[in-house]
Amino acid sequence: MTPGKSYLNTEEIRPLAERSDLMGFWLVLHCWGVISLSVALFALWPNPVTFMLAVLIIGSRQLGLAILMHEAAHNALFKSRGLNDFFGEWLCGRPILAELAAYRHYHLTHHRFTQTDKDPDLVLSSKFPTTRASLKRKFTRDLTGQTGVKQLIAQIMMSVRLGGDDDATKAASSDFAQSFKARDLWKSLPVLIGIIVVMGLIGDWWWGLAFWLLPYLTWFQFVLRVRNIAEHGATEQSQNPLQNVRTTLAGPLARLLVAPYWVNYHLEHHMVMHVPCWRLADMHKALMDKGLGTEMRIADSYQTALVEAGWRTS
Repeated sequence: MTPGKSYLNTEEIRPLAERSDLMGFWLVLHCWGVISLSVALFALWPNPVTFMLAVLIIGSRQLGLAILMHEAAHNALFKSRGLNDFFGEWLCGRPILAELAAYRHYHLTHHRFTQTDKDPDLVLSSKFPTTRASLKRKFTRDLTGQTGVKQLIAQIMMSVRLGGDDDATKAASSDFAQSFKARDLWKSLPVLIGIIVVMGLIGDWWWGLAFWLLPYLTWFQFVLRVRNIAEHGATEQSQNPLQNVRTTLAGPLARLLVAPYWVNYHLEHHMVMHVPCWRLADMHKALMDKGLGTEMRIADSYQTALVEAGWRTS
């Protein structure tokens, strides 16, 4: 069942769910364009500030690639299944060591059983609310690369059929790893390495390590965790579509660094999962116009969402 049909009629949903190949191409081009411009910024004005900006913005656009792969998994990025599969796999998923088919299966199960015992994401969201100390430890592991390195090693070990290693298996199935991981890493790792090599050929030899691998192992892991916490952390464990998922309002800075491509409208996405991401703001307005604002779980910022999840000052 589509939860949104309880609140919006077919005539209201149909225009919101209309897909556009032109918009799909633009979103993919925009994401890679922002990545390229971030590197160009450092190339033009090489200094610690532009280096750090490039790492942060590229890490956020790596999340952007994950979001666009997510769109393709719902066949919402383009009109045709073929375009969704090709772009979602090779230009969005593989560069971040994700696999569209595996993700599609996993994620559609999450939609079908959201916040129930059969939800594969419940093991993640059920941890919240937690303590500030626990969140601080998680964020520290993410930002120092510990999470990324641990998961990368686990993916490699599992891909070469060393899955008998309990620590590797546990690492690959925790801390949001199951959402974005390639089942056969030999297909994805060459893409990631290829990007690193191309960046090194364009600039200095270390550019690919600094502007693709470093963001992937650090900021991408951090914003991926923040996004996951905001979406379902400390929400109602029920089948109420207005309370078992959270929409987080995001300003320009949050959209740049934490929530690209309208990913913050997660409640709306769960209402009608095939509505393209670029129409979710319109869907949010449609639900608000229905007078549902007071019934919807909405955080006014990512800071507020994290506070609800346990990031309290005292």
